[in-house]
Amino acid sequence: MKIALFGASGRVGQAFIKQAAADGQFDVYALVRSQHTELPLPKDRIVMGNARSREDVKKVMKDAEIVISCLGTDGDDTLSATMTHIIGIMRKQHIKRLITIGTAGILDSRYEPGKFRFETNESKRRQTRAAKEHAKVYEMLKESSLDWTLICPTYLPDGTATGVYRTERNVLPEGGTSISVGDTADFLYRELVTGKYVGYRVGLAY
Repeated sequence: MKIALFGASGRVGQAFIKQAAADGQFDVYALVRSQHTELPLPKDRIVMGNARSREDVKKVMKDAEIVISCLGTDGDDTLSATMTHIIGIMRKQHIKRLITIGTAGILDSRYEPGKFRFETNESKRRQTRAAKEHAKVYEMLKESSLDWTLICPTYLPDGTATGVYRTERNVLPEGGTSISVGDTADFLYRELVTGKYVGYRVGLAY
């Protein structure tokens, strides 16, 4: 089963590739910007290009059955611009399943109904630009007819997978303050296999 992966060179993307390679039931193809990016993938599964380019996005998505995005906000609108390409190509190619990494800021507030966490004091981050970009992607997914899952980890330090963490639909697990890169990739892989959270944001924390 072919997976088209975006954000492969990021921390979660690389951890996911290693987990998928260890399992062996998925063929991961990745779009990367630099030829110097080192990934544990066969050369013929690495596509050089820019995620802002629709043609480059289309190349890596050719014959894919699942799309995974671990893209960050990159300081601009690259995330939402790429997601526009991804959703459009998925519709044309009749690909239904999309799993993407977001941020805990776009989960629902527990204490102020109708607001995202980043709009309240529940979020410790004072800068909201990245959260607004992720929220834009969330709105795009809600309006699509795709089988999407939006994984929303809180503070994301480096660390290996323990497999022991909490998840909750649309809100952050109460008292959650962090989740490692390894466990975020672990949950991404579990969701890929189980599809338990189709149509939901998932709060992820210890």
